[in-house]
Amino acid sequence: MLNYQLFPRSVAISDELKSVIDCFEYVYADISSDFNDKKSNEVLAILSPGLEELGFSVEKGKSDLERINVPVLFGINNNVDKCFFADALSYNGKIVIEIEAGRATENNQFLKDIFQASMMYNVEYLVLAVRNKYRKHFDFEKIYTFLETMYISNRISLPLKGIMLIGY
Repeated sequence: MLNYQLFPRSVAISDELKSVIDCFEYVYADISSDFNDKKSNEVLAILSPGLEELGFSVEKGKSDLERINVPVLFGINNNVDKCFFADALSYNGKIVIEIEAGRATENNQFLKDIFQASMMYNVEYLVLAVRNKYRKHFDFEKIYTFLETMYISNRISLPLKGIMLIGY
């Protein structure tokens, strides 16, 4: 079953975020971690047509021309000095999507995704998609608990309006 939760939990899911969830629901049978061991790039490729229909730019490969660069720092003459790469970016630059498979919790990749999204210019929402289960780990549940603790404790403030966690 597809799982999702927007953090903070005091904010309702917008129509734009709901459309992203709908993309995941539409292809869920093909990406479910219950039935396959697809890599994150394979999951992204399956989601790509639906996301592009919504106006998202989607990473096509690992070469510089195929990646989605999101500015972080600007320099002289407004040239981009630093950028981070995203799996997908909304047409207005406000929603960034990161899809993780096996590395989500094992290497704490989700923390890097949160950090990078927080640094990206103009980004308001991070959609973080992880497996519900990877090997013997329940990645969605583990990250859900982490985000719940972070938002309830109120010890860390992020510049993002929210983080949408999706478990596939």
